[in-house]
Amino acid sequence: MRFVDSLRLRIIVTFIFLLASPAARAQQNIPETDRRLAEFRHLNLTYHFPVYRTKEEWLRRADHLRRQILVSAGLWPMPPRGAIEAHIFGKLDRGDYTVEKVYFESYPGFYVTGNLYRPKNSAGKVPAVLCTHGHWKYGRLENTPLNSGPARAANFARQGYVAFAYDMVGYNDSIAISHRYGGEREALWGISLLGLQLWNSLRAVDFLLSLPEVDPDRIGCTGESGGGTQTFLLAAVDDRIKVAAPVNMISAHMQGGDLCENAPNLRIDTYNVEFGAMMAPRPLLMVSATGDWTKNTLQVEYPDIRGIYRLLGAEEKVHAVQMDAPHNYNQASREAVYGWFKRWLLGEGDGSPVKEKEGGVDALPELLVFAGRQRPAGELDEKQLTAELIGMAERQLAEAQPRDAAGLERFRAQFGVAFKYSLMADYPLPQDIIASDPRREKSAGSIVEHLFLSRRGRGDRVPVAIWTPAKRVGTKAVLVATPHSDLPALNRTSPHTLKLIDDLVRAGHKVMAVALPPKTDAAKPPGDIKFFTTYNRTYEADRVQDILTALAYLCSRDETAHVSVVGLEQAGLWALLARGLAPQIDRMAVDVQGFDNGRDESFLAQLPIPGIRRAGDFSTAVTIAPLTPLLIHNTGGRFRADRIAEVYRSFGAGAKLRVQSLPVEDRELVEWLNGTPGD
Repeated sequence: MRFVDSLRLRIIVTFIFLLASPAARAQQNIPETDRRLAEFRHLNLTYHFPVYRTKEEWLRRADHLRRQILVSAGLWPMPPRGAIEAHIFGKLDRGDYTVEKVYFESYPGFYVTGNLYRPKNSAGKVPAVLCTHGHWKYGRLENTPLNSGPARAANFARQGYVAFAYDMVGYNDSIAISHRYGGEREALWGISLLGLQLWNSLRAVDFLLSLPEVDPDRIGCTGESGGGTQTFLLAAVDDRIKVAAPVNMISAHMQGGDLCENAPNLRIDTYNVEFGAMMAPRPLLMVSATGDWTKNTLQVEYPDIRGIYRLLGAEEKVHAVQMDAPHNYNQASREAVYGWFKRWLLGEGDGSPVKEKEGGVDALPELLVFAGRQRPAGELDEKQLTAELIGMAERQLAEAQPRDAAGLERFRAQFGVAFKYSLMADYPLPQDIIASDPRREKSAGSIVEHLFLSRRGRGDRVPVAIWTPAKRVGTKAVLVATPHSDLPALNRTSPHTLKLIDDLVRAGHKVMAVALPPKTDAAKPPGDIKFFTTYNRTYEADRVQDILTALAYLCSRDETAHVSVVGLEQAGLWALLARGLAPQIDRMAVDVQGFDNGRDESFLAQLPIPGIRRAGDFSTAVTIAPLTPLLIHNTGGRFRADRIAEVYRSFGAGAKLRVQSLPVEDRELVEWLNGTPGD
């Protein structure tokens, strides 16, 4: 009887579930409040590794993350890389190795500084190792029982490697730029301390490859703490790193607490363990300690990364060791790394620790590059460096401006990618959109539906309303993005918006209004979250996403074939950005409210989206989208559309662009939207 009763209950529950409408079932997945306004990610949150079932699935994810890192660091598209012209001098002979002082420009007027350790009596090409360092008082020159940078580099040289130990920005010889460099304005251009250090690391690889004795197929990298972050980020974006050993850093619950480890957009929807896994299938040694945030490595982070190596058929190329010690790169940790590098870079041994030789620590004046020496003429300070990097970005954008189909494809691959990853937004697939069960009511000559949209697993809650006229003309629809909608019902809005919607409905258009309220104090991020934009999208980027979500839903409904977009007031700027990520918008009209898109201050006040200026902001949004009719109005003579106009002219679509200083009246706007689709 119990079995029969249980079976009956299960049948009844299943029947009830099947009777429920898809919309009603979907509504269960739409949160009561938008989680983006209440749940924030941060560096000390515990993260969990996603499930990747196939090699192909992981490789797609790794490619996505590589682009995310590079765009976050301001290195997509890659800045110009001239030949390395290194100054190498002050050689000290230490019997079985030599040590020299080095400096070279990574950007014009910005220098990488460090020491070059070379083996003596080596024959042929030899492997090389980049030695990064953490936030110790003496940086690369720290020499204590917990960490010795000079001992590490000297022992690598004794074992047959060329080793280059170089400074973090703001340490030792690299003091023209402080270790607190960067700010909100710099973030608009993808300029950050992390980006500077990652660029220095890429150029340090270039430096090693400029040395005739270095084997380009045998380059390793290792560093501790913040140097561990540098190690796994460099390995993630540069396949020239063949072996890596990040020490005391990769953690699921602490992502790095320094400015040089946190760039805007870097860890949105990801975390360090995924970055570490990007080393696969190249050899990776994870070194951890019982006395810091890597205490769970053997139980948590290592198995997750090993799973990726298993997918790639390279499980023997990842290994983990843990030291019973506080935060360190002590002798035992170094010896573990020596053994791993010996196996994979020298092709000797089984990876067992290699005993470190004593000595190899010189006095500070013998290692400091500019001790008793004049610093380079023309070295840039922070203000000058910012100006140089912004100028470089502007030149790259201007040079990439497309004038033919081939140029357009190149532009999309460069600045189109940068644009997408600066916003961290996408055009969702119809199956990824969840719609609530609509509440319907009759209005004069139309049916109005009130509902909420969300995306699977995202926790967003986007209120929309749809007016379907009783006498609809064709398959046209208009999405109206408005910052003046009452939440959550969206049954009242500004009189101006209602009049425009009424006029559009009378003209036979289906109309969807999406509510995009302006930022209020309640929507501002908590002030106690460090590096907020490293882990979370900005409020403005979320509004761009909401437009894309609403647009994708509207395009997938019924027989809607031609969708136009109207952006009202502040939402006009968000809509114009959304244009760049939408596959097709039939016609677009945006009110830019006299926004001065030539001034960083305007972006900081209204569109503080990291990397948006580096990506080309509005001109890129228009360039990478289909060149359908576009009306930009209420420019006030301040919104500059010269580059947008040039794109339209270059591709024979000049007549489809209309730019005017004054606002457009509703009647004129409706007439413009009534134009022939795609004309």
